[in-house]
Amino acid sequence: MNIVVQTPLAPNPVGPYEQAILAGNTLYVSGQIPINPATNELVSESYAKATEQVMKNIDAILKAASMSFDDVVRCTIFVADLGHFSEVNEMYGSFFGGIAPSRECVQVAALPKGALVEISAIAVKYSCF
Repeated sequence: MNIVVQTPLAPNPVGPYEQAILAGNTLYVSGQIPINPATNELVSESYAKATEQVMKNIDAILKAASMSFDDVVRCTIFVADLGHFSEVNEMYGSFFGGIAPSRECVQVAALPKGALVEISAIAVKYSCF
């Protein structure tokens, strides 16, 4: 059975999808764009600030599922311009402590609402090791 994970601390979806779906012990976080949930405004002054907002949104969703960035095993990063890769990479990396998840980063022609960055994540919560 799939469980919808929703929190007011992350922006509402901009389409027909959920913030995240918990399937068993795996959480599938939908692509997050840099919308500040407090203001519903798009953060776009820099790639670093946009990435920071996206990661804060993902963090809120992870916490709503009783998870953290330590549980993330895979991310996909979409950027409007790979020329800003180092900004995105530095901010993204600051949210992970020990083992960073596997990931890819690709440039796309456009993102929803004109966003600079979109990131999706998959997290797995193991009950024991």
